[in-house]
Amino acid sequence: MNNINWNNGQLITLEQGATATCNGNLNNGQLYCLYFYNAAQNDADTTVTLVWSNSQPPVTIDVPGTTQNQGLAAICFVDGDETNTVSVSVTNGQPGASVQAFIGSVKMPTDTQGIVNMQLPADGQRHQLEKFTRYYSVPESHWYQVQLQSNVNQFISVQMQEQKATVNVINKMVDPSTNITYAGNCQQYVTVNAVNKQQTSWNIQGNGKQFVWINADSIQDSASATISLQSLSGVYASFDSKR
Repeated sequence: MNNINWNNGQLITLEQGATATCNGNLNNGQLYCLYFYNAAQNDADTTVTLVWSNSQPPVTIDVPGTTQNQGLAAICFVDGDETNTVSVSVTNGQPGASVQAFIGSVKMPTDTQGIVNMQLPADGQRHQLEKFTRYYSVPESHWYQVQLQSNVNQFISVQMQEQKATVNVINKMVDPSTNITYAGNCQQYVTVNAVNKQQTSWNIQGNGKQFVWINADSIQDSASATISLQSLSGVYASFDSKR
């Protein structure tokens, strides 16, 4: 059996009979999102089994089939307050299976080989949000606006903070919950924001902590996808109460 050390959350490939384990590296107070892409050269779905507890049953993740590595991701959230270790496996009963996977959070992956990992500047400009892209920012203590845009159907990305995540779906066509699973009770920390239009925007407030944005879609669907971060800071009058 092929056993993979996944302690850095790095991009890996799981094939038939393989197991990857992140042992003790998940932190209390942090939410993690595991991303799975079907890389098999056939159109068959692949089942990934996630073990996160000795007392709770494993989580089954269905990674949708595709050809030429063109499919979108199946994602699974894990709470570091509930476990510090996860392992994912593709069983021997799935010949030809091949799944690319990595762990995303404000911490991970710490090994970013194969991942586009860069700071998102607060310049208000559109920046390409390609497959395997992770943007990060530590906004200052004022308001900002984030905008996502894509002209394809069902484009999916994830915004993460320490113990909070928002799954953003643009041009929603079907229920996105079929691609999202949860280990334990962490669903309470995840919001799904699905819109029936080509862009969505929202405000965030900087507090000295990191925000992360990660693409969860396919190569072709990401070709036109962009993200922007714009500062909304202004000049505010302050009044002395002593007159």
